[in-house]
Amino acid sequence: MTPPFSPIEPHATYRIPRGPHVIAVEESGNPEGIPVIFLHGGPGSGCKPHHRTFFDPATYRIILMDQRGAGLSTPHGCLEANTTPDLIEDLEVIRSQLGIERWVLFGGSWGVTLALLYAETYPMAVAGLILRGSFLGRQRDMDWFLGADGVRRLLGDVWFETLSDYDRGDPSKTLKTLHQAMTGKDELERRRVARAWDHWGAAVTLGATLRPPAADHSVSAKVIQQAALELHYAVHHYYMVENEILKNIGQLVGIPSMIVHGRQDLVCPLESSLTLHGALPGSTLRIVEEGGHIAAGDQMVSALVEATLTMAHQLEKEFTR
Repeated sequence: MTPPFSPIEPHATYRIPRGPHVIAVEESGNPEGIPVIFLHGGPGSGCKPHHRTFFDPATYRIILMDQRGAGLSTPHGCLEANTTPDLIEDLEVIRSQLGIERWVLFGGSWGVTLALLYAETYPMAVAGLILRGSFLGRQRDMDWFLGADGVRRLLGDVWFETLSDYDRGDPSKTLKTLHQAMTGKDELERRRVARAWDHWGAAVTLGATLRPPAADHSVSAKVIQQAALELHYAVHHYYMVENEILKNIGQLVGIPSMIVHGRQDLVCPLESSLTLHGALPGSTLRIVEEGGHIAAGDQMVSALVEATLTMAHQLEKEFTR
């Protein structure tokens, strides 16, 4: 096993105004190293200090960005002007303001979606891709998460205890119902939806042994904000046309691309990364046998750290000339 690197603190932080939003960005590691940006999932989960530890601080210029409405970016949970094209342009503004010519994108889950869409929009700005737990934002991916023939077949009891009241027999209709309740004026209903959505997602991510809290269990502002962001993006099909990533995958030919996927991932099944790998010539795929959806566990962490080390070795000549 290859362990993560020791925890470090950022040496620079930025607050970048972008319309109604202010984007929180930080830098750590080697200011002269290979630039890499960490793209968190969710949408809306935000970055965590341990995300810096996937990268050798002597080799990488490590950049963490909280996407619109997430983490330390403000306003918290704001849905106004919060779309995938907005996030893509935020990345390009950050790259320009930090004086970076080309950088590596490291993304997990929704972060993979954002990394791929950015790379297809600005391929000349991308030196490499490290992608964990691929989420391609297709209808079949949402059908898997909310449909009767998806992961519910494995976790039907949890579905019954969480989201069954909102089930409309069709994933798109169920999603619309959840979104309407989440954005409505009934505060108690908003909290109820946020609690149910959060627990269903956590159970799919972490396992069915996680039981739902009591109906009167308090719901934090963070849970409400993240549920609102996730449902906002999902109900708008992640601001993509169907199968957009795979249709434009030719833009990425020649970019070093490393895909890591946990075999036990129930949020984003392995099929997504297998499909992406098959569509992207020259990419590598590593299946982590004991890995799930999150970037945790010895095997998954080891695979991700090894991916960053391998990518650094591949790019060494370009960034040391």
